[in-house]
Amino acid sequence: MEPLPVLHSPAPPHDRADWVARHRAPIRELLAGRGAVLVRGLAVASAGELADVAAALGVAPMTEREGFAPRMAHPRGVYSASQWPADEAMCMHHELSYAAEVPGLLMFACLRAAREGGDIAVADSQELLGRLPAAPLERFTREGWLLTRVYHEAGVAWQQAFGTGSRSAVAEYCAAAGIEHEWLPDDRLVTRQRRAAVVHHPATGRPAWCNQIAFLNEHTLDPAVREYLLDLYGALPFNTAYGDGGELERSVVDAINDAYRAGTAGEPWRDGDLLLIDNIRMAHARDPYRGEREILTMLAEPVRLTGHVLAASAAQGG
Repeated sequence: MEPLPVLHSPAPPHDRADWVARHRAPIRELLAGRGAVLVRGLAVASAGELADVAAALGVAPMTEREGFAPRMAHPRGVYSASQWPADEAMCMHHELSYAAEVPGLLMFACLRAAREGGDIAVADSQELLGRLPAAPLERFTREGWLLTRVYHEAGVAWQQAFGTGSRSAVAEYCAAAGIEHEWLPDDRLVTRQRRAAVVHHPATGRPAWCNQIAFLNEHTLDPAVREYLLDLYGALPFNTAYGDGGELERSVVDAINDAYRAGTAGEPWRDGDLLLIDNIRMAHARDPYRGEREILTMLAEPVRLTGHVLAASAAQGG
């Protein structure tokens, strides 16, 4: 994959939003052509400043639903980065690829770069299709993939994930999004949703491997963490399978992660950086890090992809 494109801004902080507005066209052109662009020199230092930059770019934020890791919400559609252990990598994934409405655009602002690690990493999932093993790729293309979530004490509570404490509101959301759900004792919730693994980009029509099959699979978890969660709760907070519910082989999960690594482009964060990512075309990841680190994000430009939502009831087992 080509290096991550970097656009340098000489604008002083008081002229930040105006500079972005004047350069909206070249920023958007780079994003459309390369799938991601890093704007360096803007000195973004707060949630409000990220929101101002987004407004200057004509970006309208969306509200996160079904998040898999906790975030802190800020005004004007800005969130903290997912709260994930600093010593564990977040492998390549497309944000909310299991939702019925997927963010087409992601914006990240680095308020404070880590002392060590935590670099930016992206991978073009259009190119990834050529590196995946043929047999599982054909099966995923035909069947899609299945995500099972168990909302319990580990991870995000269902009230936070769905933005409501009402069971009836959750039922309405699930019905509209093609999600099967079941209430268990102790106020636990189980959901199952089947989605296309390969989607077509809404602007170009090109196919892309847009999903979180490997990231949310049990084989990507640290084995000790996996056993701890199973011993404590009797179920993992999330797991993925073939679209028919068939169990994913470790070799397939490893092959997906290896294919991502072979096509990764990275760049160390600097304080004040702004990163824009086409979330349909590009996967993103986060390396482990040391030291204090603060990243803000905005999910934006939601899209309902053709053929993305599949009937979960067609899956068997798993």
